[in-house]
Amino acid sequence: QVQLVESGGGSVHAGGSLRLSCATSTPTFGRYSIGWFRQPPGKERGFVAAISRSGRSTVYQDSVEGRFTISRDNAGNTVYLQMNSLQPEDTAVYYCGAVNREYELQNPVYDYWGQGTQVTVSS
Repeated sequence: QVQLVESGGGSVHAGGSLRLSCATSTPTFGRYSIGWFRQPPGKERGFVAAISRSGRSTVYQDSVEGRFTISRDNAGNTVYLQMNSLQPEDTAVYYCGAVNREYELQNPVYDYWGQGTQVTVSS
């Protein structure tokens, strides 16, 4: 079992930045690809970004590409989502998930999920 804990959420003004972390104490964390998904208020959960288990491939939802960067530190068992130029439309609960596959990371079927962290961006 992989236990995931998100952190780094908070409230910022439009144009600000946040860095989310997805951490685990599980030593096999590096065997999993990690994805970030978000659920805005009143909307369905959607894909944001993902990084393959090798770390050599990343994929982004169109609306965040160029603003968000996903990276991983396997030695520290942590995956990061650096979010710059935040806008009110980015307001959502952000979840990280782990999946034991290398590809099709936009597919929301993941093996494990964290409990989420709130990101609020004011105009």
